Amino acid sequence: MKNALLTFSAIILLNGCKMNDTKITQMPYPETKKGTVSDNYFGQSIADPYRWLENDTTKETADWVSAQNAVTQDYLSQISYRGKVKEQLTEIWNYAKESAPYKKGDYYFFSKNDGLQNQSVIYFKKGIDGAEKVFLDPNKLSTDGTVALVGLSFSNDFKYAAYAIARSGSDWNEIYVIDIATQQLTKDKIQWVKFSGAAWKGDGFYYSRYDEPKGVSEFSNQNQFQKVYYHQLGQAQANDQLIFEDKLHPLRYFGASVTENENYLIISASEGTSGNEILVQNLRAKNDKLHTLLKGFKNNYEVIDNIDDELLVLMDQDAPNYKVVAINPEASEKQNWKTIIPEQKDLLQAVSTAGGRLYATYLKNASNQLCEYSVDGKKIKDIELPGIGTISLAEASNNETNFYFSFSNFTTPGTIYNLNTQSGKIELYKKSDFKINTDNYETNQVWFDSKDGTKIPMFIVHKKGIKLDGQNPLLLYGYGGFNISLTPSFSVSNLYFLENGGIYAQVSLRGGGEFGEEWHKSGMLDKKQNVFDDFIGAAEYLIKEKYTSSDKLAINGRSNGGLLVGACMTQRPDLFKVALPGVGVLDMLRYHKFTIGWGWAVEYGSSESKSQFDYLIKYSPLHNVKQTAYPATLITTADHDDRVVPAHSFKFAATLQENQQGENPILIRIDSKAGHGAGKPTAKVIEEAADVWSFVFHHLGIHP
Repeated sequence: MKNALLTFSAIILLNGCKMNDTKITQMPYPETKKGTVSDNYFGQSIADPYRWLENDTTKETADWVSAQNAVTQDYLSQISYRGKVKEQLTEIWNYAKESAPYKKGDYYFFSKNDGLQNQSVIYFKKGIDGAEKVFLDPNKLSTDGTVALVGLSFSNDFKYAAYAIARSGSDWNEIYVIDIATQQLTKDKIQWVKFSGAAWKGDGFYYSRYDEPKGVSEFSNQNQFQKVYYHQLGQAQANDQLIFEDKLHPLRYFGASVTENENYLIISASEGTSGNEILVQNLRAKNDKLHTLLKGFKNNYEVIDNIDDELLVLMDQDAPNYKVVAINPEASEKQNWKTIIPEQKDLLQAVSTAGGRLYATYLKNASNQLCEYSVDGKKIKDIELPGIGTISLAEASNNETNFYFSFSNFTTPGTIYNLNTQSGKIELYKKSDFKINTDNYETNQVWFDSKDGTKIPMFIVHKKGIKLDGQNPLLLYGYGGFNISLTPSFSVSNLYFLENGGIYAQVSLRGGGEFGEEWHKSGMLDKKQNVFDDFIGAAEYLIKEKYTSSDKLAINGRSNGGLLVGACMTQRPDLFKVALPGVGVLDMLRYHKFTIGWGWAVEYGSSESKSQFDYLIKYSPLHNVKQTAYPATLITTADHDDRVVPAHSFKFAATLQENQQGENPILIRIDSKAGHGAGKPTAKVIEEAADVWSFVFHHLGIHP
């Protein structure tokens, strides 16, 4: 293993000093028909000449996709080391990856990928030291690895497991049931499920679904009227009991869960990605009906568990950094609440129960900390973690004295530890056998002033001893939205860039959740421009401090991060050499008209409101393209993305190609049988990474 490591590193070192001598003759862009469609927004006419690309079922759109992919693949094929990049990525990707185990009945379950399997396999073993056996192998569900396992839950008697699959990256799921003892499928099959698990109660489970789409595109048309059902094992889905629906509000989500002891049914209702309402039903009482426990939709609530007659709830009501309160559903008035874990200076990110304890995961300066509490809120101790990074706690029941968690950071692959709930001590359970020696890297966190003077933190990762001469290739990554926190996490793909002399920078933008709800709110709705200012400020800081220069700077983001890249490259096209908007929300005037895009209006606002239209039009990437020189751009999307429909990327690419005044290419890579990203087969992940890095290396002057 050491010899292979030295050989790989030596190849990179020797080749890394070669000049980039690849010369590319670019094919002409496909001619994209321009229509005359326009919309009137409060007296202002906005043209939408590429509206026809929103129709994903026509031959005309399919032909355009094929023509664009042909241009992109022709361009990438001329990069002489593209094949080498894929070979090297495949080599370093090929190591075993394993999740932290969790106990169900007599068995421990965990997922494992031997290195290059398209989908990770679910294993189980009797006792933590038992022999490993395959429980469920998603790779056998398709010939090309495009069917992914997206959910797994167990009945409380541990006789059955419900698992959900997604095909070709779609958000649409199907749920099946497997007998744990025999590993045989039952006849149960649930369809048209989206954004839902299986919440077990007795010999059945609750789930959420939409009506079957008929006569419309299932991958782009708006989803409405989600409902909650109960499925009894052995019954046809047509016989499932309707538990909850809201006929007055078609654009709401409804998700069901059941407390570990099966005492309470919990339904979380939301109008978008921020703010929810909690309904509860006492399943022990025959005549109890679902009723509102916590009214929406100004705050965020999550029921953690049921202890005695009370529900433990994680909430941000009167606590932007979150707190835990105990609420008796029979006396749920606010004056009866009991604070269990009060709000702290640091963000309380999550709370888990195990072994009769509460384990609180905090976020301090975008890195995790773990604290142990008694169930009545007495702090027992801080759990010493292996370092600065990110932890993921495996599920554990209240009667277990041991549970497991994984730890990772930018240079540490997922490492699994055991935590004893009695002693509070952690022990190494399993270490990764990743091939590259990551001791050669260092991670620093810096703070810089954004445009309005706000202090913004950023992680910077690079090889030790790097020279700050402004000549280093650098990839700047961000997200900045939906209360999502970016923490130090491991990426094989990013390590490959670092091995080739690159610097990776990850900035904690406003709009995320790194510093609580106030941080989130300062980057949403009419304050969204703060997010772009933060990202631009990060780039300017990196250039000022001579980590890199504009000619060596690439920016990357996906989904809401794709919006980030699109907005920043249109606002400051001079600042970046390469732009990589992935599966981005790029048409801010029409995003809410597709699939579940309506749910993002609480984050972005809607063009149907005059005041919100006024700020959306100012930064919408599609509507701010002008005739100027843009960075070398590689847009990535996929044909089955029904989260952020590919029409965003199609229209943005066509508009950029029409207006590009410089020599840099504007390319779009449209994957097939793939979606927003989750569940993507390893083979496809490596193929896309190879294409993206080849494009980046070519334009930043790196030769692998």
